[in-house]
Amino acid sequence: MPKKKFNLNKWSRKVHYWGAFVVALPVLIIFSTGIFLQLKKDFGWIQPPTQVGSKKNLPSITFDEILESAKSAKNVKIYSWDDIDRLDVRPEKGIVKVRSKEKWELQIDTETGVILQEAYRRSDLIESIHDGSWFNSKVKYFIFFPSGIILLVLWLTGIYLVLLPYQKKWQKRVFK
Repeated sequence: MPKKKFNLNKWSRKVHYWGAFVVALPVLIIFSTGIFLQLKKDFGWIQPPTQVGSKKNLPSITFDEILESAKSAKNVKIYSWDDIDRLDVRPEKGIVKVRSKEKWELQIDTETGVILQEAYRRSDLIESIHDGSWFNSKVKYFIFFPSGIILLVLWLTGIYLVLLPYQKKWQKRVFK
């Protein structure tokens, strides 16, 4: 029995069919959260807008004063440095952003120590859903990462399938 010749067109269609089926849910999650991440600076619900302090300068308050201001916040449960995830100093805006481990963000004036804004930061949650780490680190590497690779293969085979009719027309014209 003769060996079948490899048909790139047929193979591309099968890869497209099964690949699209396999990555449908992860890609839907990636696309929908990606839309939110694109708009995070435009909607305060996703990421609190950056405020402007009373004086644009190098910070004149100390770390202890930042902690005391953070402790005085109403909704944010900060009792010590252990409750703080990170500080983001913005000298050009005259503020320091204090992010708690509970995903709350405080924006403190670096001149006066006054809390300018206290808001929940959803962009980090959306980003962790987007990359799959919210579900589990194994889901991130064994579902979302392969989905990205399969999506790349779908893109390449899709380009091939789109260009194939043009290539056949060109061959007919050249070899007439």
